[in-house]
Amino acid sequence: MTGAPGARAVDGEEFADAGRGITLCYERIGKPAATPLLLIAGLGQQLQSWPRQFCAGLAERGFCVIRFDNRDSGHSTHLAVKPPHPVAMFTRRMGSEQYHLGDMARDTVGLLDDLGYRDAHLVGASMGGMIAQTAAAHFPSRVRSLTSIMSTTGAARIGRPARKTWLMMLSPPPRTRQAAVAATVRIYRQIGSPGYPFDESWIRSAAAQAWDRDPSDAGLRRQLAAIFQSGDRTAELRGIEVPTLVIHGDRDRMVHPTGGAATAAAIKNARLETIPGMGHDLPPGTWTKIIHLIEATARRAPAEPVSTEPVSTEPVSTEPITLAGHPDTTRSDHAQTQA
Repeated sequence: MTGAPGARAVDGEEFADAGRGITLCYERIGKPAATPLLLIAGLGQQLQSWPRQFCAGLAERGFCVIRFDNRDSGHSTHLAVKPPHPVAMFTRRMGSEQYHLGDMARDTVGLLDDLGYRDAHLVGASMGGMIAQTAAAHFPSRVRSLTSIMSTTGAARIGRPARKTWLMMLSPPPRTRQAAVAATVRIYRQIGSPGYPFDESWIRSAAAQAWDRDPSDAGLRRQLAAIFQSGDRTAELRGIEVPTLVIHGDRDRMVHPTGGAATAAAIKNARLETIPGMGHDLPPGTWTKIIHLIEATARRAPAEPVSTEPVSTEPVSTEPITLAGHPDTTRSDHAQTQA
């Protein structure tokens, strides 16, 4: 089984069978026998959105860092279903073929299964934070600690993007590599961290690499639909018991800081850390602090993971999914045991 149609793993990248016909492309940084820590990327982002130097900093703290492409991004499996219309997204009137955050959380657990890890520390940014939260709620025995960065609960009136951010997101998708790089620079000038230097050269390089790995935009739209499909997850977050850290910048114009505050308020004993001048990115000037906070949260985890029944297994789909380039759309034995 391969990842996205035509995908070719580069040095360091490997493929894992996450179950239910989903293949995830991942990369490990650090010693494989070290404590696993998964970095979950945000909306439309790929594994390299977690800078290698940031990952190396975590590996130096004794973690085996695993960064990966979510379904519908990078070299992981892309679905063949048509993305929902924006009106269908906003009204949550999408077909049964549209997945949600619960399915993406199950992909994350499937990655752990394929790699042979009983549990791991989860760190997610933006949509990745939502996936990490959902995994901690649905699969508590698989999550040692949770770090949710610049994310939210899905509640309708909090964590909203700034109006200008919304308008930029609704712009037509770029059709060339050059246009994609220019669009990425524009959006990060809007949502980036005003309290830190703007590294346009790094953003251009990262945007070009992202285009070369996966130039499609349909996956991003399906991921966005997954967020809307999942709705308000506040109630299930109240059942999370693992050590939890919530990090948010006070200048975030993609997910308003109210999203971070609501996340921390919903999860018992969660620590909220607000970083002055930080927007919706991870500027190098924040790395030392964030790495220290992640490590401190992980060290709070008990020797054995919390073992309780999942708060909820909804809205995880149990229906077969349609995959791009994969004729087998049946559920795996792994998925059946997790249902």
